[in-house]
Formats: sequence, structure tokens, C-alpha cells
Amino acid sequence: MCGIVGAIAGRNVVPLLVEGLKRLEYRGYDSAGIAVVADGAVRRVRRTGRVSEMEAAADAEALQAPLGIGHTRWATHGGVTELNAHPHVSDGRLALVHNGIIENHEAQRERLSALGYVFESQTDTEVIAHLIHHHQGQGLDLLAALQAAAAELEGAYALAVIDRDEPQRMVVARMGCPLLVGRGDGENFVASDVSAILQATRRVIFLEEGDTAEIGRDAVRVFRADGVPVERPEHLSDVSLASLELGPYRHFMQKEIHEQPRALADTLEAIIDAAAFEPTLFGREAGAVLRGVKGVQILACGTSFYAGSVARYWIEAISGLPCSVEIASEYRYRTAVANPDHLIVTISQSGETLDTMEALKYARSLGHERTLSICNVPESAIPRASGLVFYTRAGAEIGVASTKAFTTQLVGLFALAVTLAKLNGRLDEAQEAAYIEDLRQLPGSVQHALNLEPQIAMWAEKFTPKHHALFLGRGVHYPIALEGALKLKEISYIHAEAYPAGELKHGPLALVDADMPVVVIAPKDGLLEKVKSNMQEVRARGGELFVFTDADSNFSASEGVHVIRTPRHVGVLSPIVHTIPVQLLAYHTALARGTDVDKPRNLAKSVTVE
Repeated sequence: MCGIVGAIAGRNVVPLLVEGLKRLEYRGYDSAGIAVVADGAVRRVRRTGRVSEMEAAADAEALQAPLGIGHTRWATHGGVTELNAHPHVSDGRLALVHNGIIENHEAQRERLSALGYVFESQTDTEVIAHLIHHHQGQGLDLLAALQAAAAELEGAYALAVIDRDEPQRMVVARMGCPLLVGRGDGENFVASDVSAILQATRRVIFLEEGDTAEIGRDAVRVFRADGVPVERPEHLSDVSLASLELGPYRHFMQKEIHEQPRALADTLEAIIDAAAFEPTLFGREAGAVLRGVKGVQILACGTSFYAGSVARYWIEAISGLPCSVEIASEYRYRTAVANPDHLIVTISQSGETLDTMEALKYARSLGHERTLSICNVPESAIPRASGLVFYTRAGAEIGVASTKAFTTQLVGLFALAVTLAKLNGRLDEAQEAAYIEDLRQLPGSVQHALNLEPQIAMWAEKFTPKHHALFLGRGVHYPIALEGALKLKEISYIHAEAYPAGELKHGPLALVDADMPVVVIAPKDGLLEKVKSNMQEVRARGGELFVFTDADSNFSASEGVHVIRTPRHVGVLSPIVHTIPVQLLAYHTALARGTDVDKPRNLAKSVTVE
């Protein structure tokens, strides 16, 4: 959520700032603004709503400058108003943008008010601008004032600051929120996400926790939290601009659903090429770390939590190790009992999810040294804080509702389950070969499921007028029911819940009537007959069933029972294939209801605040 972009160059940076903010729209926001230093003054344009509205205002003012910063804001402190929008300015001299939350802002506000500062917003961010200005008044230059202010802040932040009196540079700081520097030829950039600056450069430096930096046209200087200069390595981003374009699709979510065969094939490439599950999939030292693991604890949020919930079934069934899955935001605030022989697995699409990052820190403080991250973004914070890493190769995911990141996470988790089994002597060569063949066939099975889109779109018309929906699954497919319900509610705004099908009679059955569509994940596995029994309970109460099953299952449609068959049952990987239909159902229902599919209300792509 929220996004930062900044630039210093020998050319007009306003188009770069605007384009960068457009690239950050997927993160979720409700206002946007830019500030530049031009002709010895700070000029600022802010608007609530979309970046395009702010862009029109900047064009009307003919805004041009070689130094500027921009921001997309998702409201936390204070409502969605222009006064609360970033950038914030102090004394008409200093402009600042901020991602994150400052926990001691009230105390700092009282202190600064006593010093004569007048606040025009309700935000915690304006506190930072005035605090830096206050330190400048004590004789510090811009960089030193930022460093002094940062030392007084409690919470999480990524900051970019410009000053009309120091137009030759911008300064930045990072603590708990992502921030990177882009290197160009006679120009440099800052951003919270590499996508914001790909139009100008692929050369990036990822700032570490506590870093501050001074950025000029020709040089970048980075400092540790203690003020000591430090060299941070430069990376060449492999994110392509093509992956950030919509192409022939109506929405990024639709595009990303259809990219899953390729994303899965790319993620599987190392396993297929090696024709084996090797510990080195997770890092060079993985063999030593994973041998002797006595259990697995998975920490994640949202869709990633559901991926972990599927993995629990796989890990326990395949490797024979106990596995627990916990919501990261709950784990970090409870008294946990640590077992140093357990592997801590964190899952995050962005690698910047604050609750997951803090849960990892908490686990390490308890003595957990065996840590593994499953992530889609190289060099992001969570992988850097983990001992082992499995990078999914989903490519850039723009739609707020995660799709290809989820299915590629499942592949990484399946590989972990099988690798642990192999290390524990529970996997013979024949079974390993069978699993590799199953993975080899997976992208094709997913493509067959995508071919069901026209049928699923017809189902979506029946969901359009509904206000509630129920999803049912059993065993390893129960988390897929949870994921289906989440997708439906977050982009169509239909209230949806998911239950293990066996729990129907323990309460949810009271909700079932003709106005409550019931979606059932019913593959041809050992629980199919149990699921059929649960479906009969729904039909007996007048409920309408929408059943996703397999081509080789003995299932037929009838009055009140609609059936769509995915490809033949693909065994242990069935949850991945059955994810596709529930994604498509949510997408087409949202499309029919006319909601903003890629930017659902109140939600953000990367959750970097509590």
C-alpha cells in the first residue's frame, strides 16, 4: 500500500514521476501528489482519486523541474482529503513523502506544536516534515536533519525529502518499509517498487533497515543507521516492462490468471531440469539446514496463509513431519513455544508484508535459526532476513487479488514437502520420478482448466445479484474453498464464507436457502463420497449447488445442481488445478457487477503497515 517515486536529473522529471505513480497504482491508494523544486521554490500538486486527476492538475500548472518526489497514499491517519494527501510541506521549504506508520506521532505533534509549528493535516507524516525542518533550524543540513529526525521516530517508514535551498540533491531513509535507489546516467531515482522506475533504469540498489542516503545527479551515498558510510550492491532488475502492460486482456487479474501455465513452468524449471528434488532448490546451504528438521511452522497472511494451509496436508502426508500454519499477525503477538528443530517458513508475494516480516523477526528472537522464505520478489526484505529462499517465478503481479503468486507458492511448498521426505528417507526413486512427472504435466492441466472460462462466465451471471455465497471443500481442498471465498468477496463485494463440508451440520446449514449459492470443490479423491453426502444436505434445504469436479468423476448435473468438470484428477497436485475455476468465477462475477477488479476498494497489494 502507498507508493513513492522520486527523481533528480538534467531534464524535466515530472513525466517520470507521473508515469512512476501510474506504475504504482496497483498497490492501492486513494490520493496522489507530486512536489518539485523549480525556480527556487517548492511547487506541489495533490488530488484525491486517481493519478490521472493529479496528472491533469500538474499539466494545467505546466509543472516542470529537474528534482521532484511523488506519492500515492492509502489513508491511515486522517481521511481521504487533499490536505491529508502527500507530499507534505514544512515552511514552504521542505517537501516529504512517506510510506508506513509513525507510532509516536502524537507525542511529536505535541512537542512541535509547542515549538510553534501549525499542522494542516491529520497525518502522522506531516510530523516528520516539521521535525526535519526543526533540526534544520538547529543548524543541520538536509541529510543530517533527516538522520536526526529518523533517530526520534518510532514505527515504520520509507521517506524521500527535497528542499528548495538544496536543489542539488534529495535525501531518503528506510526503516521497515521498502525503498530502493535507481541508478542512471547523470540522473538517479528512488522508489518503493522497481516497477516505478523501469521506464528509466534497471540498475537498482536496495536500501537496508536503518539506511539513509543522499542522492544527486551523479552520485549516491548510503549511510547505516549509525551514520557510517556503507556500500550497498547494485542489482540489475529482471522485471520487464511488458509484464507491466495489460496487453489484450481487460484487466490485470484476467491477464495474470491466464499467465499461470507459464508462471508455473518457469517456477518448475529447476526441478524438471534436474529431474530430482534437491535441497539446493532452497539455497546452497539448504542440505545442512533441512536435515534434522523435526517439524515445520508456516507463517503467512491472506492468500499466502491459504497456500500454507494446503502445504500442511502435503508436508504431513509426504514427509511425515508435523506442520502448523499460523496467521503472522497473530503469531507475532502471542507467547509462542519455540522448538529450534522446527523450520520456520514465511510466505509473501511481495517479500515486504509487514506482519510476516515481524513474525519472522519474533521467531528468530525465540531462537529459531532454521528459516525459509517463499517469495516472488528477489532481494526483498523477507528473503534477505531468511536463511533459505525459494523464489517463485510468477513475474510481476499487478492485480491486488493474488492469482499466479498463489499457485506458484503452492509449487514451492510442494517441492519443500517432497525434499523433506527425501532427506528423511521417505521417498524412493519411483515416487520421486512420479512426482516430477506430475509437475511436468501441471502447466498443461492448468491450461485445460483455463479453457473452462466461457462456462464459468455463464455461472457468474447467476452470482451477480446475490449478496452471499458459501464455499465447501474437504481435506486438502478446503483451503482452496477458503481461497475461492476470499477472491469472490474481495473483488465482487459479495459476502462469501468457506467451511469444511463436514461442518455444514454444525451451524452453516442454517444459512442455506434458495438465495445462497453453494460452491463445492469436489475432485475425485478419497473424500468424494463424503462431499456428495454434504451436497445432499444442501439440496434438501433448497440450496443451489455449483460443483467443480473432475472429468473422470461420476457426477451429473440435475435441477439445482450445476457441474463443471476440470481435467482428469491430477492426484496430489489437484488443489493447484482447482484454484483456477474459483479465480475465474470471482473475476467474471466482479466483471458482471461492474466493480474495479484490479483495485478493489479499501485494499492494497503490498501491506506494509499494521
